Amino acid sequence: MKIAIATGTRADWGLLHPLAVTLRQRGTDPLILATHQHLMPQMGNTLEEIKADGFSPAMTIPAFGSAPEIMAMAARGFADALRITEPDALVILGDRCEMLGAASAALLSGVPVVHIAGGTVSEGAFDDSVRHAITKMATLHFPETDMCARRILQMGEDPQNVVTAGALGVSNTLSVPRMDRHELSLSLGGWDPGERFLVVTLHAATLADGEPLRVQRNMLDALALLPQSWRMIITYPNSDVDPAPLIAGLHEFERRLGSRVKVVPSLGRVRYISAVALASGVVGNSSSALVEVPSLGTPSLDIGSRQKGREHGPSVLHCGTSCEAIRHGLDRLLSAPVQSLAAECVNPYSRPDTPGIIAGRILSYPFHRFPAKHFHCHGDGSSSGT
Repeated sequence: MKIAIATGTRADWGLLHPLAVTLRQRGTDPLILATHQHLMPQMGNTLEEIKADGFSPAMTIPAFGSAPEIMAMAARGFADALRITEPDALVILGDRCEMLGAASAALLSGVPVVHIAGGTVSEGAFDDSVRHAITKMATLHFPETDMCARRILQMGEDPQNVVTAGALGVSNTLSVPRMDRHELSLSLGGWDPGERFLVVTLHAATLADGEPLRVQRNMLDALALLPQSWRMIITYPNSDVDPAPLIAGLHEFERRLGSRVKVVPSLGRVRYISAVALASGVVGNSSSALVEVPSLGTPSLDIGSRQKGREHGPSVLHCGTSCEAIRHGLDRLLSAPVQSLAAECVNPYSRPDTPGIIAGRILSYPFHRFPAKHFHCHGDGSSSGT
């Protein structure tokens, strides 16, 4: 069986890597199709992370620009890639615009789609609509929780093709060897995280929360009010909107606070998990704060509505986007009761051996790939022509 895996960002590769390893261990070397941020040096040159993990991408697919342009370029590029590589199925994780292009190309090329993490809700971003659209294009589904599985079934999908597998990221938190504080510092060029630090990632909310730069400024102003002993590792936002102004704002904050702040394009899988495990909290609006972070015993502060509706455990707190709301949220996050709660809470996304569950079902599924020549887009002949 020939299985292709689509990856567009540092985040989705970090989650998909253990699945790729498991497929390889079970005799199927996956075809990695890398696109979008992996091909953008300014976003951390994450194509090298894939290679460092022992996987040489079978093809790279340029997809840049605005969200519609990214989707269109990905659709065209994946159509060519699928024609050349001829996989039996294409694995897609989540809900990004480049993955919508990839899924559309696969559907119309007759390549079955395997969708991971469908059925989730995140009301503050257009990811919600994208995710559900990919669900309807997919053949095989691996939701992360039973609630997510119920949503997929409500869309009319075959129950035999919906397997609750847990979150791949949670498996990472349990299996990846972690750096200690000294090793983390060395990996950051000698920057010292100190005894108390936060990991911060704030993306643009595409459907709510107002102007992204304003929300970022409010968060940074609130963080600056923490006592001098607190330090922060801040990672770049993704490219849902033009990230350049947001990135510039982060580096200005770094210059303003000096050694208290370390801004990095990407931590990568090992450094991210290590940093979060050592941190006192995670701040921002990344899905990882709700899904993976609770399994590391670290509390999270979710800012704004980007993740609104997403299932989570009790160690995840929420706040608005004003400076005052974020300041109050930080006080709660760093309080002794919340720190104690995070060390003991149960994560609803946790399942034993998520990569094994997914790989086993993929390799046992009777995929049927239809030749692309069977698919033609045409009208229904009902137009009168007037």
